[in-house]
Amino acid sequence: MIKRNTGFSNLTAGYLFPEVARRRREYAAGHPDAKIISLGIGNTTEPLSPHIAKAMSDYALALSTPEGYSGYGDEQGNSALRSKIAEVFYPRMADASEIFISDGAKCDIARIQTLFGSKVKVAVQDPAYPVYVDGSVVAGAAGKNNGNGYEGISYLPCTPENEFFPDLSKIEKNTLIYFCSPNNPTGATATKEQLKKLVDFANENGCIIIYDAAYFAFIRDKNLPKTIYEIPGAKTCAIEVNSFSKPAGFTGVRLGWSVVPNELKFEDGSSVNRDWNRVMTTLFNGASNIAQAGGLAALDEQGLKDMTAQVDYYLENGRLIKNVLEGENFRSAGVVAYFTGNGPYVWAKFPGKASWDIFDKILDECHVVTTPGSGFGPAGESFIRFSSFGHRADIEEACKRLSLLKL
Repeated sequence: MIKRNTGFSNLTAGYLFPEVARRRREYAAGHPDAKIISLGIGNTTEPLSPHIAKAMSDYALALSTPEGYSGYGDEQGNSALRSKIAEVFYPRMADASEIFISDGAKCDIARIQTLFGSKVKVAVQDPAYPVYVDGSVVAGAAGKNNGNGYEGISYLPCTPENEFFPDLSKIEKNTLIYFCSPNNPTGATATKEQLKKLVDFANENGCIIIYDAAYFAFIRDKNLPKTIYEIPGAKTCAIEVNSFSKPAGFTGVRLGWSVVPNELKFEDGSSVNRDWNRVMTTLFNGASNIAQAGGLAALDEQGLKDMTAQVDYYLENGRLIKNVLEGENFRSAGVVAYFTGNGPYVWAKFPGKASWDIFDKILDECHVVTTPGSGFGPAGESFIRFSSFGHRADIEEACKRLSLLKL
């Protein structure tokens, strides 16, 4: 018999979000009259912009005509879309040859491990989006979970005490560093000064940064960087992964991109961009042509306005959640809520409480689903992540229920 990939046997429990969904289903089955509201998984809820949806609809309808039919596209992505992304988001920072279109940021993050193999050292922010860790374990770059995390992964605590920015001295040379800003789950957004420290460290120590910028569109503070390439030196040490999911509501449409600079090299001097091109042309077959038509529409004048309006809607939801978490019942229990107004998540600390216990309490008393912080890493224990993705009426009702929570 063929042996199993030991990476899968090293994974512990279930992936965080399916576990949240399982607990919700079980609770709903036992409480059929409960009207459950989700502030858990970061899934967008508002309808697509009519302008963007029409572009995809028109493209899809045209496929039924000889003139409009298209078969396989370029695996690296529609050339017009690659150029438009470079023009809109990376002026004077990247060109189309460095942009690769995909079916989403999460998929790219998982595929990216193929560039570095099983021997690479890995460091992650703690707490962190689970795919950074789980993908590393499956790829063999990490071992078993010893109760405090997976062997072979350096966990970099990002807490209120260090302003959610890690101690870089804990990272070994020649390490793959996963870094997310605005961060999922904490919502913290790195400053230019902080990212300069990260970039300088990576260049000086032979590291490569996988920079997850999937929430860049939520940044409203003009002093905060929306891309790591605003930092001098980033093109020799960083890959940026990004997505249309949150700004355009493409969570189900599936469209993202990665930026792999031509200047980025492996230890032997070979091109990372060239190898990523091979991954995209060999292990991937291109994003949907229909989705890419929507991506192009999202980047014209009307599309950009529509995306800004949708993000503003979710940011207002976040402010409503933060306000209720600053109410008397939470303050008296020592709860502290963190929300910068530059990301979609509210990160709240419940001192002395286990994350899953608080998750269960909120679900039972308020019929509101959240996400336990411990699912994002050891430093997430005692925290809960509240997502601002939701219909306004649901958010307001959830806030009303939360205000009555007994702590």
